Amino acid sequence: MKAIQIVQPGEVRMVELEKPIPQEGEVLVKLQYVGFCGSDLNTYLGKNPMVKLPVIPGHEIGAVIDAVGNKVPSNIKVGSPCTINPYTNCGNCPSCRNGRPNACQFNETFGVQRNGAMAEYIVVPWSKVIIDGDSQLSPKDFALVEPMSVGFHAVSRGEVSDLDTVMVIGCGMIGVGAIVRSVIRGATVIAVDMDDEKLALAKRLGAHHTINSKTQNVTEVLGNLTNGLGADVIIEAVGSPITYQMAINEVAFTGRVVCIGYAKSEIAFETKYFVQKELDIRGSRNAMPEDFRSVIKYLKKGTCPINELISGIYKPDEAQNALIKWQENPGKVFRLLIQF
Repeated sequence: MKAIQIVQPGEVRMVELEKPIPQEGEVLVKLQYVGFCGSDLNTYLGKNPMVKLPVIPGHEIGAVIDAVGNKVPSNIKVGSPCTINPYTNCGNCPSCRNGRPNACQFNETFGVQRNGAMAEYIVVPWSKVIIDGDSQLSPKDFALVEPMSVGFHAVSRGEVSDLDTVMVIGCGMIGVGAIVRSVIRGATVIAVDMDDEKLALAKRLGAHHTINSKTQNVTEVLGNLTNGLGADVIIEAVGSPITYQMAINEVAFTGRVVCIGYAKSEIAFETKYFVQKELDIRGSRNAMPEDFRSVIKYLKKGTCPINELISGIYKPDEAQNALIKWQENPGKVFRLLIQF
């Protein structure tokens, strides 16, 4: 079978692998669509310290169940569309013992700490298979579930309610998930980005206000929108020093800051705000099973402009071209999919 491999920074190639066979408790899935994540782009650029090359990328999965091994539950049926929970957890570390396996100390995510899903077939434990019993979602829909679930999880970490004003910094795929989930919870949502097209889409997804941080003064506009109080919750979904500092500076007193993005360099903070504002600063990593289920429930409503969230669909032998496109214009890309 064919698979995509990042060999070294700047080089992608097609490789031939043996088609896997499901063993007891395992499921063979046939990949239909796999999305490129920001971690995959960083791997391609040689900026992902968690990856050992060569590696098969990909953990945003839209697939169909092709075969099942023995002792697989009867509801997991051949032909069903599905996605896959791409994380592992050890069961013994502090995160796992505290019921938060998404943040397992020894997690291995597809395409990062282990080979990923950009291949014609993969085998996974049945417990990692996520199906929709009504089969209303297509494999292409399922390919968007994991990245949106990361944004959904950040909203849970922020304990967002209908009483909150939430500012989401960054309207890429993860930020979109955070916007949608905050809207579902009844919060007043402010979307921040430097791209007007992304901000327009954020509005269509339910954001009540938008701020272009390139052309507008964020402090001034946010102050006007909140009567000078600031946002109760700020979700940082970019991963740059500027946006991390913005989150701390603009959040309200006793507010919550939720950090998703990985900054590539050290950041200097006015730490007095940590104390003066008595802030809750929280990390948000991956997603929980309930986040996947929540995204699926949302997508089944049929209101999500899925095609607008897909910036391009490429064949496997075009994978390097897809990454080059993203590298050249990162601000314009939501998700690029590989279609097998």
